[in-house]
Order: sequence, then C-alpha cells, then structure tokens
Amino acid sequence: MSEDGKPHPPLRPGVYAAMVTLFDPVTEDLDIPTIRVHAVRLAQAGLVGLVALGSCGEAVHLTGEERKTVIRETRLALDEAGYQDVPIIVGASEQSVRGTVQLCRESKDAFGDYVLVTPPSYYRSTVGTEESLYGFFTSVADESPLPVILYNYPHAVAGIDMDSDLIIRISQHPNIVGVKFTCGDTGKLTRVAEALNAITPPNPFTRTPNATESHPYVAFGGKVDFALQTLVSGGSAVIAGSANVIPRTCVHLFHLWSSGRIDEAMKLQKILSEADWVLSKGVVPRAKYAMQLSYGYGGYAREPLKRLSEESSKVVTEGIEEVMKIELSWLDDHT
Repeated sequence: MSEDGKPHPPLRPGVYAAMVTLFDPVTEDLDIPTIRVHAVRLAQAGLVGLVALGSCGEAVHLTGEERKTVIRETRLALDEAGYQDVPIIVGASEQSVRGTVQLCRESKDAFGDYVLVTPPSYYRSTVGTEESLYGFFTSVADESPLPVILYNYPHAVAGIDMDSDLIIRISQHPNIVGVKFTCGDTGKLTRVAEALNAITPPNPFTRTPNATESHPYVAFGGKVDFALQTLVSGGSAVIAGSANVIPRTCVHLFHLWSSGRIDEAMKLQKILSEADWVLSKGVVPRAKYAMQLSYGYGGYAREPLKRLSEESSKVVTEGIEEVMKIELSWLDDHT
C-alpha cells in the first residue's frame, strides 16, 4: 500500500525507463523542474513504469536527502499530470541487509512503489555464495515495506551472476515480485519466466497475455538491446536506459510484437540494438548528451564521470541519427 493507503500501481508488461538524474550543468545541484518534466515526458510516450536511482540515475553520486527528493518529485509530477497508474521502481541497494532495508523504508516514505536490489559484493568471497545470496535477499524481503525486484547485473557487483535455479528459489518469497536481467542471458530469463509464470504482453500467436492471479511475477530484460529477444523468451517487460532518449520507439517495438508484425519488429530491433550500443557504451554521459541534443535538456553527469569529448559527441550524434528520425517522427505525428 502507498503512503495514503491506496494500492501501489501494478507492474505491467511494457517498457520502463531507467531514468537519468538531471543536474544543474554549473552547480551539479539537482535540477528538480527538469526532473519533473522528464518524468512526465516519458509517461506521455507510453512507458508503463519508471525506475529512479538505478545505475543510470547515478544513485551512487547522491546523498540520502537527494535520493528522497528525486523519488518524491517524480511521483508528484506524475500524479499532477494524471499518471497515477505509472509505478516508480526505486534502486535500493546497500552492502548490508540493514542498510538495504533502510533504503527500502526511505523509498516508501518518498512515495516509491517497488525496490530494485542488487546482490551485495564488497566481501565477494563470503557474500557471493548461493546460501549467502539467498539469505540476503530473503532477509531484505522479510523487512522491506515495498515489494522487491532482484537485479542481476554482474558487471556492477564484482561479477556475481545469479543462476536461474537460485533466482527461482529466492523468488518463492511472497515479497519478491520480479527480476531484472541486465546480464543479457535470455536462456536464464526463459527458465525463470517459465518457472514463475511471469506475466507477459499479448502473444502474437495466442493473442492473450499470460498472468497469474496469485504472486504475479515480472521478468524484465535489462536493456533494449535484446527487447525482442526478451519477449520471444517469455519475458514481461524491458527496463532500458535508452528509453530516456527513444521512449516511443521502444514502445513501438512492443506494439509490433503484440500485433503479430514480427518482421517489422525484427527490423526495428536491429536499429534499436545499434543505437543502444552507442548510448550504453558510454554509460550516463552519452545518454545525457543525446537528450540534450534531441530535447534541449540532459546536461552532464556528476564528477568523476566526464563530459564527452568532441570525438565522442560526434560518435553519438552519428550513431543515433537513424533511430532519432524514427523517434521524432512519432512526435511530429502527435503535434
């Protein structure tokens, strides 16, 4: 339940943006008005959920108060614009159970709806075992006031890569409602989605979504780079950093899949994969540069992340040219 006693918006099949956090380009203070504008723009583009304070959101660069401000202002902006049904998933990862639970509580107090949690990794040789990971996540889920989504992102956690058996075992906990696969392992995603009866968008062959009334589970692809592969594998949704830049194009891929236009979906996936490689290779600074280039806001990441060189800027400009023509054509059609 939310702070006012209402149920949290449900997690639905579709595209979620791993939101960037926007800063004043001179002071590096939070740019709250633009954070609000960005959240509403993404909802207007058809995204079914937002992820705040994840890897793309530079959570590791924010203070506790700043984290709460980002969540709260994002929720208020969505509600004021009529998007109360768009849930906010909050990155809430710490190295201890106690610290992670505290972030979960703070996320709830700031009007978050779900939390996204990575495995602990600092003491990898001790905490990286199957039993330790099982104990960590179930302990967090026991105490978290918000439903928990597992975050399997080996690159960010010293190479810890949870296998499908472990994810399925952990996910038996009633307060664990999904997993994000940024590992890119679609075989693993297939096994988990099948075992946990993950919700899905309408299938082009059956025309009906798959859903379970008790303990609904969401299997997220972790990048738009393999969005179509996620759907083919029985996945539910995609959480994508590139959706900050090209939200409508990402959403259109889902529409093509659900309407059975598979050839068109495959063609668009190739374009999305090329663009996602350009944007994600440089992590946050490239996405922010692309936003600035296309929408007039985006700015820069916080130090020590660096601003793009002239050469890198050119690579981004040229690398997203094709996909931005598609993205901006959707804007032209609705203005």
